[in-house]
Amino acid sequence: MAFDLAALLADHQGQSFELHSRFMNRQLVKVLTTLGFDRTYVRAEGCYLIDDRGDRYLDFLSGFGVYALGRSHPVIKDALHQALDADLPNLAQLDCALLPGLLARALVERSPAGIERVFFANSGAETVETAIKFARCATKRDRIIYCDHAFHGLTNGALSLNGGKEFKKGFGPLLPGCDQVPFGDIEALERQLKRGDVAAYVAEPIQGKGVYMAPDAYWHAVQSLCHRHGTLLVMDEVQTGMGRTGRFFCHEHWGLRPDIITLSKALSGGYVPVGAVLTTTRVFDAVYSSMDRAVVHSSTFSKNQLAMVAGLATLQVLEDEDILARAADSGEKLMGALQPLVEKYELLHEVRGKGLMIGLAFGAPEARGPRARFRMMELARKGLFSQLIVVPLFHRHRILTQVAADNVNIIKLLPPLIIGDGEIDHFVSALDDVLADAQRSSGLLVEVGTAMARNSLRRGHRRTDDAPVTGAVHP
Repeated sequence: MAFDLAALLADHQGQSFELHSRFMNRQLVKVLTTLGFDRTYVRAEGCYLIDDRGDRYLDFLSGFGVYALGRSHPVIKDALHQALDADLPNLAQLDCALLPGLLARALVERSPAGIERVFFANSGAETVETAIKFARCATKRDRIIYCDHAFHGLTNGALSLNGGKEFKKGFGPLLPGCDQVPFGDIEALERQLKRGDVAAYVAEPIQGKGVYMAPDAYWHAVQSLCHRHGTLLVMDEVQTGMGRTGRFFCHEHWGLRPDIITLSKALSGGYVPVGAVLTTTRVFDAVYSSMDRAVVHSSTFSKNQLAMVAGLATLQVLEDEDILARAADSGEKLMGALQPLVEKYELLHEVRGKGLMIGLAFGAPEARGPRARFRMMELARKGLFSQLIVVPLFHRHRILTQVAADNVNIIKLLPPLIIGDGEIDHFVSALDDVLADAQRSSGLLVEVGTAMARNSLRRGHRRTDDAPVTGAVHP
């Protein structure tokens, strides 16, 4: 019997939330249903997700930055079809396939001087795990320094470098020798590096959890201190890389020359998971120092031919469509259009970021009435206000966004790098509408609260935990 994907999807249309609730993460189902985000998306193209009712949602989340080129990009689709039709000899393992070498060369050519070697992985978290191992091996030191608010992934080593306690709770002792410093505090970093036992300083050039940025002078001092004290500088470009900030790598804005760069997300083209660890020859050769250490660090699927094709096609699209310049230009337009809202609404305190990685920071207004309402929401749950913006953006205007981190009033915008003036105008107009309600009265709180209560009741009527998954979801 042949496998028929179209028939499989048709036969089980509408069952996704039941299936996830019974066999996967039922708590995520509860969250999405309560917020009213439980849509059944059936197609995706460019900047938009399309649900089973034909409604189009402007995607300002882009899979946490994976879909830099938008969804279903024709060039990448065609490249993968070509690869499948070619019946490539994939993952022979005792082999040096051509495509990984070509992708490694293409990445090195786009990197700062000194970066000459590449190790491929399967995800951003895996690239960070690799960077930790490489740094320790190359320096013969154990300690790793990371920043508060940092996010480098949720595997054990990467979690050890996480600045959020909420992600670490319940997982027991993590990797020893990992110490935190405040992001942007050069004196705190210097105190740690002066001890002479730090293998690496691992940092995001712009922090994803909050879109926090350090002063320009900080980065120049960081590089100097790391070189002086023999500490490797590791730039986590998993989310900021591949043109997100208008440069291929975000650290290029400060002219940095890191020893290790981690890359993932957008390199996949949105199709095949892939990660890359870019290093100096000195670091790489310290790990793979002899023939008997030729496979001392490896990953079964890391040089998957389909992933390599997706990466090569993505790099070609970046060049052919001038994506870096487009991202810089669109980011400038979007931030320029958002800035007047800071003056218009006291609740919106700051618009910050680079390119198309933008943070909207909210806070208490000066006026007594709105300030009291804001404080009331914060007493109910810290960071609740930003959720009151995200939810109506989705329901009223069909725009998908995310709160930048737990317990903060920051919304992070990560739209596809291919957005145009129409998408920018639509988002700014929608945010203006929602903020007008938020500043005018407590009606927005009532609206969202009522919707969440209604959605919770609707969730209670669904057949989830114990019912057989046989039919469509009941309202």
